[in-house]
Amino acid sequence: MNFNSNKLYRVPLHYHVIFWLTYFLFNTFRWGSYFNDYWYSIKTNLLGFPIHMTLCYLNILVFMPYLVYRKKYVLYVIAVLTAIFLMVMVKFNLTYLFITHNVWPEGPQTIDKLTLNYTIDMMMGELYVITFVTAIKITLDFLKEQKRVTDLEKSQLETELLFLKSQISPHFFFNTLNNIYSLSVEKSNKTPKIVLKLSELMRYMLYDTKGKKQSLENEILCIQNYLDLERIRNDERLEVNMEVSGDIHDKEISPVILLTFVENAFKHGVNKNTGKVKIDIKFKVKDDFLHFTISNPTPEITQHHDNFNKSSGIGIENVKKRLELGYNKSDYKLSFKNKKDIFVVKLVIKVT
Repeated sequence: MNFNSNKLYRVPLHYHVIFWLTYFLFNTFRWGSYFNDYWYSIKTNLLGFPIHMTLCYLNILVFMPYLVYRKKYVLYVIAVLTAIFLMVMVKFNLTYLFITHNVWPEGPQTIDKLTLNYTIDMMMGELYVITFVTAIKITLDFLKEQKRVTDLEKSQLETELLFLKSQISPHFFFNTLNNIYSLSVEKSNKTPKIVLKLSELMRYMLYDTKGKKQSLENEILCIQNYLDLERIRNDERLEVNMEVSGDIHDKEISPVILLTFVENAFKHGVNKNTGKVKIDIKFKVKDDFLHFTISNPTPEITQHHDNFNKSSGIGIENVKKRLELGYNKSDYKLSFKNKKDIFVVKLVIKVT
């Protein structure tokens, strides 16, 4: 794990103050009640707390980042025990000099000199405090790492979605620009209309699809502009039937999802067929779900569903990926059917 050793997980200072103040009051009342001498408890805690704090911050700022997180566990144990031992020596001498010669009043006997039992007992007490604070530090570091991973996954997800959106319709725009060029050379009166439709579609693609969701009405309007451009391009050869039913107001959907299916229908159903072609599109909103269906002729060179899927390019695969990334499995159902040389796409998707 990659932890920040320079700052205490960016915990605000007042949280440190609250923690140590609470611990100080708890210890003061606990030992004051035990000895029935609160003044003595206050004095010993005032002396002991700088030692507690020194050990704790030395551990979480130095020992853990430079030893534990670098897997130098033996050195870590040695460093902690050495630091605790030195602090116990300091505590013993300060207690003896400034508070009482009986440095271990809670012990089994009165002592005024350093003993092994006293040293072990004091070290265990300091180890208890360090362990408690270390547990908090590890928990905070774990939560920080989890948040970092989550944020990274979210960023990668958003980047992937943007990339998938950017793959949509590039060949359509190039073909349309070529058609505009041809029409302009011929000085066709269709040129202004096709330029206007193209600009509206490009504005939608560039500026209105940046969010995670888009108005279903706008998505359908975008598809309508796309169909108008295709009608101009294909003239009398193309028949498009589009039906919209149900309440499409105040409904949202991931942008360009539906447009990709429409584009795919033209790419394989119109551009790869030489005769007249028919495209049927249906939008039906029911119970907060959109039932979208589009059908088109399969390419003349294709007779089998599997072969058609192999030749359908990255458009459909991009949509599948975007659906997986943007929706729960229970919120959509995508199916394909190839029957009597007609390829049908059905998408049922939540649009609340």
